[in-house]
Amino acid sequence: MGVFVLDGGFLTTIQDLGRWGFQKDGVSVGGVMDAFASRLANFLVGNDESEAVLEMTMIGPTLRFEMEAVVAVCGGEFSCQLNDQRAPLWQPLSVKPGDVLSIGPCHHGYRGYIAFSGGLQVPLVLSSRSTYIKAAIGGLNGRPLRKGDVLPLQPPRRVPMRRFDWGIAYRARSYIYGGEKIVRAIAGPEHHMFTAESVQRFFTTAYEVTTQSDRMGYRLRGAELKRHTDREMLSEAVAFGTVQVPTSGEPIVLMADRQTTGGYPRIAQVLSVDLPILAQARPGDRIRFQKVSWQEAERLYIEREHEMRQWKAVIQQKWRDTGGTN
Repeated sequence: MGVFVLDGGFLTTIQDLGRWGFQKDGVSVGGVMDAFASRLANFLVGNDESEAVLEMTMIGPTLRFEMEAVVAVCGGEFSCQLNDQRAPLWQPLSVKPGDVLSIGPCHHGYRGYIAFSGGLQVPLVLSSRSTYIKAAIGGLNGRPLRKGDVLPLQPPRRVPMRRFDWGIAYRARSYIYGGEKIVRAIAGPEHHMFTAESVQRFFTTAYEVTTQSDRMGYRLRGAELKRHTDREMLSEAVAFGTVQVPTSGEPIVLMADRQTTGGYPRIAQVLSVDLPILAQARPGDRIRFQKVSWQEAERLYIEREHEMRQWKAVIQQKWRDTGGTN
């Protein structure tokens, strides 16, 4: 009982909030690229935010359901159809045995998430269900979905098999739109290794996301950043959103599947609240970094988590109002 994969899409993997606690052993955290969208998708179907979801890139999968369930599709603006009828994004959808959910190309943004009531029941590997393709672990045998796969679902609690007429407001998901994306960042530990002109240039000019970008990191094209010292540095810890600058002078933003340490100077660290903006950037999009203080970064993080708690409470009340058991 579960979901049969008719088409795996361009790059669809099982992800959760990451494989935490193993960086000391050289294991990447991984997990979803856009935690904002994946967390809300789980809330919409009555799950805990940490349940595994499907992450799709550019073109989504086609799935046939073998059981009743509630699903939600969040993230970029993908074409979405349920039984050849247009289906809404960012709200719960009731499905029954035999229903086919087809996710087509992404028109705005780059990545999307499908959450299933009850959650995906693939084995835990190092405390996570996330797929890490480079190490071939997690998810379904450590690889993307392909035709013929079967996704086992945990039987959901009883839910009303009816049309849901509520979802996430447009204002909360507007971050996927726009040509040039503004991403806030604080100065990195080695920003002093760069000339004052380069630091100013980094925070005032736009960079283009190149085709040499993936879940591990985004290579950016733009103004060259120069150091005023040739001193080499020892490898240091890196995080999701760390901006390193190799000898080419063009920055690399480390993403979900980043390595655990790096030996290039870190000119900046992207705020966690703006990582979803980066996750929805596709090759050719332009990124402009905006410098903020760590105090502002902390305030914005607390504000975002408060917002997420509010969304969760509102959604739980909606479920109670529609006769669900959330």
